[in-house]
Amino acid sequence: MNTMYEQIGGHETLRVVVAVFYKRVLRDPLLAPLFEGYDLDRLRAHQAAFLATVLDGPDVFTGRSLNVAHAGLGITDAAFDALIAILAESLSDAGVDAEAASRLTDSAASFRGAIVGA
Repeated sequence: MNTMYEQIGGHETLRVVVAVFYKRVLRDPLLAPLFEGYDLDRLRAHQAAFLATVLDGPDVFTGRSLNVAHAGLGITDAAFDALIAILAESLSDAGVDAEAASRLTDSAASFRGAIVGA
Protein backbone atom coordinates (compact mmCIF):
# COMPACT_ATOMS: atom_id res chain seq x y z
CA MET A 1 0.00 0.00 0.00
CA ASN A 2 1.31 3.43 -0.89
CA THR A 3 1.85 6.03 1.81
CA MET A 4 -0.04 9.32 1.66
CA TYR A 5 3.28 10.86 0.61
CA GLU A 6 3.40 8.60 -2.45
CA GLN A 7 -0.31 9.04 -3.17
CA ILE A 8 -0.01 12.81 -3.48
CA GLY A 9 3.05 12.63 -5.74
CA GLY A 10 5.94 12.75 -3.29
CA HIS A 11 8.68 15.36 -3.18
CA GLU A 12 7.79 17.15 -6.40
CA THR A 13 4.19 17.72 -5.36
CA LEU A 14 5.22 18.88 -1.89
CA ARG A 15 7.71 21.30 -3.43
CA VAL A 16 4.90 22.88 -5.45
CA VAL A 17 2.47 22.88 -2.51
CA VAL A 18 4.97 24.61 -0.23
CA ALA A 19 5.90 27.21 -2.86
CA VAL A 20 2.23 28.08 -3.49
CA PHE A 21 1.49 27.99 0.25
CA TYR A 22 4.13 30.59 1.11
CA LYS A 23 3.16 32.86 -1.79
CA ARG A 24 -0.37 32.94 -0.43
CA VAL A 25 0.70 33.29 3.20
CA LEU A 26 2.90 36.28 2.37
CA ARG A 27 -0.03 38.00 0.61
CA ASP A 28 -2.38 37.47 3.54
CA PRO A 29 -2.61 40.56 5.80
CA LEU A 30 -3.23 38.44 8.91
CA LEU A 31 -0.39 36.00 8.26
CA ALA A 32 2.35 37.96 6.50
CA PRO A 33 3.48 39.80 9.65
CA LEU A 34 4.11 36.47 11.40
CA PHE A 35 6.78 35.65 8.82
CA GLU A 36 8.63 38.98 8.69
CA GLY A 37 12.33 38.69 9.36
CA TYR A 38 12.51 34.93 8.82
CA ASP A 39 14.61 33.07 6.26
CA LEU A 40 11.87 31.94 3.87
CA ASP A 41 14.05 29.41 2.07
CA ARG A 42 14.73 27.74 5.40
CA LEU A 43 11.04 27.84 6.34
CA ARG A 44 10.08 26.28 3.00
CA ALA A 45 12.59 23.46 3.53
CA HIS A 46 11.34 22.84 7.07
CA GLN A 47 7.71 22.91 5.95
CA ALA A 48 8.35 20.42 3.14
CA ALA A 49 10.26 18.09 5.48
CA PHE A 50 7.56 18.37 8.13
CA LEU A 51 4.77 17.63 5.66
CA ALA A 52 6.71 14.67 4.26
CA THR A 53 6.93 13.24 7.76
CA VAL A 54 3.22 13.86 8.43
CA LEU A 55 2.43 12.03 5.17
CA ASP A 56 4.52 8.97 6.14
CA GLY A 57 7.18 9.90 3.61
CA PRO A 58 10.88 10.16 4.30
CA ASP A 59 11.55 11.25 7.88
CA VAL A 60 13.98 14.07 7.14
CA PHE A 61 12.54 16.68 9.50
CA THR A 62 15.30 17.91 11.78
CA GLY A 63 13.67 21.05 13.08
CA ARG A 64 12.91 21.96 16.65
CA SER A 65 9.76 20.66 18.27
CA LEU A 66 6.65 22.52 17.18
CA ASN A 67 6.15 23.94 20.68
CA VAL A 68 9.67 25.36 20.78
CA ALA A 69 9.65 26.62 17.18
CA HIS A 70 6.39 28.52 17.69
CA ALA A 71 6.91 29.71 21.27
CA GLY A 72 6.22 33.38 21.74
CA LEU A 73 5.05 33.99 18.17
CA GLY A 74 1.52 34.84 19.24
CA ILE A 75 -0.17 32.57 16.72
CA THR A 76 -3.91 32.78 17.23
CA ASP A 77 -6.67 30.32 16.37
CA ALA A 78 -7.70 32.65 13.52
CA ALA A 79 -4.18 32.65 12.08
CA PHE A 80 -3.92 28.87 12.42
CA ASP A 81 -7.28 28.40 10.68
CA ALA A 82 -6.12 30.70 7.87
CA LEU A 83 -2.93 28.65 7.47
CA ILE A 84 -4.90 25.41 7.24
CA ALA A 85 -7.24 26.97 4.65
CA ILE A 86 -4.27 28.14 2.59
CA LEU A 87 -2.71 24.69 2.85
CA ALA A 88 -5.96 23.18 1.51
CA GLU A 89 -6.03 25.65 -1.40
CA SER A 90 -2.38 24.99 -2.17
CA LEU A 91 -2.94 21.23 -2.21
CA SER A 92 -5.86 21.67 -4.58
CA ASP A 93 -3.82 23.93 -6.87
CA ALA A 94 -1.07 21.29 -6.98
CA GLY A 95 -3.60 18.72 -8.19
CA VAL A 96 -3.84 16.70 -4.98
CA ASP A 97 -7.19 14.92 -4.91
CA ALA A 98 -9.72 16.15 -2.38
CA GLU A 99 -9.64 13.04 -0.18
CA ALA A 100 -5.86 13.06 0.22
CA ALA A 101 -5.85 16.84 0.75
CA SER A 102 -8.49 16.50 3.46
CA ARG A 103 -6.49 13.80 5.24
CA LEU A 104 -3.40 16.01 5.16
CA THR A 105 -5.16 19.14 6.38
CA ASP A 106 -6.86 17.13 9.16
CA SER A 107 -3.48 15.77 10.18
CA ALA A 108 -1.90 19.24 10.10
CA ALA A 109 -4.83 20.67 12.08
CA SER A 110 -4.16 18.12 14.83
CA PHE A 111 -1.01 20.08 15.71
CA ARG A 112 -3.03 23.18 16.73
CA GLY A 113 -2.22 22.73 20.43
CA ALA A 114 1.52 22.78 19.75
CA ILE A 115 1.35 25.91 17.62
CA VAL A 116 -1.44 28.21 18.82
CA GLY A 117 -0.42 30.26 21.83
CA ALA A 118 2.80 28.29 22.25
